[in-house]
Amino acid sequence: MTVPETTGDAQRGSIGLAGDPAASGSRAAALAGPPPGVVAAGDVLTGRTFAAVTIAWRAAAPHRRQLVSAVGRRVASLRASGVDVTVISRDGSVPAELLAGCRVTRADAGPEAMRGILAVLARRGVGPGLLLVVGSEFSAPGGKPGPDAVLLVSEAARVTAVSVGPEPDGVPAGVVHAGGGARGLLALLDEQVRRHARQRVPAVDEDPEWILCETGAGPLRRRVTEALFTLGAGGVATRGSVEEAAAGAQPMVLAAGVYDETGPGQHLLPGPVWTGLTVEPAPAGDRRVLDLRTGVLERTELRDGPCPLRTLRLASITIPGVVAMRAEAPAARLRRPGRPLRRPPGIKMAAGREDGMHWARTDANTGVGIAAGAVQRIRRDGPVRTVQRVAAYAGNGRYRPGLRPAADALRAADSAGFDRLLADQRAAWARRWDAVDVQVRGDPQAQLALRFALFQLWCAIKDRGELAVGARGLSGTGYSGHVFWDADVFMLPVVAAMDPGAAGAMIRYRLRRLDAARARARAVGLRGVRFPWESAATGEDVTPRSCWLGGQRAPVLTGQLEEHITADVAWAAAHYASWTGLGTPAVAPLLAETARYWASRCRLDAAGHAHIDGVIGPDEYHERVDDNAFTNVMARWNLRAGADAAGRAGIAPAEARRWRELADRLVDGYDPATGRYEQFAGFFGLEPLLINDVAAPPVAADLLLGRARVARSQLIKQPDVLMAHHLVPDQVEPGSLGPNLDYYDPRTAHGSSLSLAITASLLARAGRPDEALAMLRMALALDLDDLTGMTGAGLHMADLGGVWQAVAVGMAGVRVRAGVLTVDPRLPSAWDGLQLRFRCLGRKVQLDITPDRTEIWADAPLAVALPEQAPRMVTGTATFRAAG
Repeated sequence: MTVPETTGDAQRGSIGLAGDPAASGSRAAALAGPPPGVVAAGDVLTGRTFAAVTIAWRAAAPHRRQLVSAVGRRVASLRASGVDVTVISRDGSVPAELLAGCRVTRADAGPEAMRGILAVLARRGVGPGLLLVVGSEFSAPGGKPGPDAVLLVSEAARVTAVSVGPEPDGVPAGVVHAGGGARGLLALLDEQVRRHARQRVPAVDEDPEWILCETGAGPLRRRVTEALFTLGAGGVATRGSVEEAAAGAQPMVLAAGVYDETGPGQHLLPGPVWTGLTVEPAPAGDRRVLDLRTGVLERTELRDGPCPLRTLRLASITIPGVVAMRAEAPAARLRRPGRPLRRPPGIKMAAGREDGMHWARTDANTGVGIAAGAVQRIRRDGPVRTVQRVAAYAGNGRYRPGLRPAADALRAADSAGFDRLLADQRAAWARRWDAVDVQVRGDPQAQLALRFALFQLWCAIKDRGELAVGARGLSGTGYSGHVFWDADVFMLPVVAAMDPGAAGAMIRYRLRRLDAARARARAVGLRGVRFPWESAATGEDVTPRSCWLGGQRAPVLTGQLEEHITADVAWAAAHYASWTGLGTPAVAPLLAETARYWASRCRLDAAGHAHIDGVIGPDEYHERVDDNAFTNVMARWNLRAGADAAGRAGIAPAEARRWRELADRLVDGYDPATGRYEQFAGFFGLEPLLINDVAAPPVAADLLLGRARVARSQLIKQPDVLMAHHLVPDQVEPGSLGPNLDYYDPRTAHGSSLSLAITASLLARAGRPDEALAMLRMALALDLDDLTGMTGAGLHMADLGGVWQAVAVGMAGVRVRAGVLTVDPRLPSAWDGLQLRFRCLGRKVQLDITPDRTEIWADAPLAVALPEQAPRMVTGTATFRAAG
């Protein structure tokens, strides 16, 4: 049996109550089987575990007191399990026994009664597909609508609606006629009480605007879905592997900042695995649903007959480090589900039991580790065996953790219970999405992909302590979890808009490694701080010295030569200070010390011009180049930003003046005649290859043509000159974006995951939003469609951050300048409108953009400016009309 589809009117409904009460209010009578007149399949009525129940109440029901008492007991049990219960009153009178246990809504409000219920549930993260509505009069004599028909609003399309009334003229489409009167109502409530008590797997609301679904993936695609279906919170994440042992599967739990080994061999340490189950026989196929709205992953086995394997798991965002899972299958197939904590392959793990808790800890050779505790409960519900597992993790990147932090979190979670954890999870995610979201009118596919990007960014971050975010986040082992400029330039801007506390943790990661960066600069005879191209636990450079490329061993020079990372880190710190409105005091030392590095790195020629020799720019196809435009422009910006922060960093005015003078002397390769920047000295003299002469992008041109041929050509890996236009548009010549896009984009292979989204953003800023949308679509599909064939090693976090920048910075034109939020929209013609919700300058902000107007809402006074308009203070909602 598979999970039924819940789209359209097929699951729509509402319910009222009429008829005789059960002869006995005992739960045992109801559990013995369906009452006479109730339509059921086997021993189930709905076959689903709902999060909310709504009952249409008739005050004139016969034997009212007996019925009220019976319903009241069941309502109390459901409420104790975290189920939201609402009674719709026909005449405003509801028995006191029910008032304490549920919410009451008057039916005379008409359709607004149901809309009000749905709105309240939505704020708690409960969608229509998780709501059971029980009524009795959906039809009246003559085929006219009955009193309960007013509940059949379009917004309730996925509600499961059941009528327990006689309904002699039938029921409207989408309403299930069960009959049975009051006994039918009690049986429906009993089914929900039983399913919650016996740990049945909850339902998922399959709203197409919020779910990713994968059916019957093969082994190779399964590695991709493991990354796509990663769940994380509080700096701990679990890959979305299946529960049973499977060929090619890579079940894994990772914790941010917890590394094993030293030097270039450093890698994220896997923790104990909590998702493993012994299922016999293993499923031959399945359907998996990732619900972005509530942060849960659901799985249903595809098989004939009743009782398929079903699982649902979550990573709690209300109790950091806590994860939970329910599973169900025929008892014979889950006879011995196995230990709740298992050793990851190739990793040392200690394990045991203490005070009813399973515990385990993986230990790194460097003296750090990841500790976990777990409890597991097994129940029976007729032929079905259920397994409920709750675990808690504590990782520490500085020392070996004890068991107490994990045990304390586990006790709190176990005390709350799975149902409460799930209810709190849904509500917490609802609050997240209320504050931060993207809605694209006219493009549901792009909207879903953008929401996926936000979801997975949330899964990789935390707002406590420091935060090291590797190039693949916590979704896989790609790049060993090393931290690149991906975190500072591509991720941090969106993280600052989603969760400023987590962005602050990312900045703290860099600030706490200033000493290591200072030692790196000294080691090459320079002053200030030089950040490593690849960083991990200590802040030392951990870039590998070689790698395999096209079947050959190739040297890796980025660790020695890709120095723009130092300015990139400074830019991230300055962006964080500006975007949040916190100002530069906390990051002033970083800005000053990075400026001091560039001041010592520059070479002055006989004419007094400043140069930076022997570097690698973002392009990376061309090595040991002089005066890379991006590096020089960023160094110039960094020198000026450091001079501006000099007073707060205790830098002498004379040194700050020298920085400003040096910034003015730095060459950048700009040609006023063409409006173009030369990517580096001599670039224009290289073979003028265009990427379409070679292959359709995205493509790894160095693998296709060989490194030497590409290095002699004008083919580039990703935006280089153009990256300066994206990060520091005020530091490049006005009007130069268009000429440089026209020149460099046809030469760009987009051989890096960092490339597509930023190009989309720049195309939009250049007034070419339709071209930007085409580029954005490729960026959105990078992981979802595994365009590079590398998603199995983990999600590309820079791309996930970049697509938000493409929409917010590129198409909405959002930036912060001197404490003012500036907005300059450039929407694609295929989009009817764009709504963005984010945090900025300490405010919650919502932009609602259409082709002819921009509406801005802020929850507190916010300075806002649009093109050719003076800044104005916005509190609440303000509307700006498009020019012309």
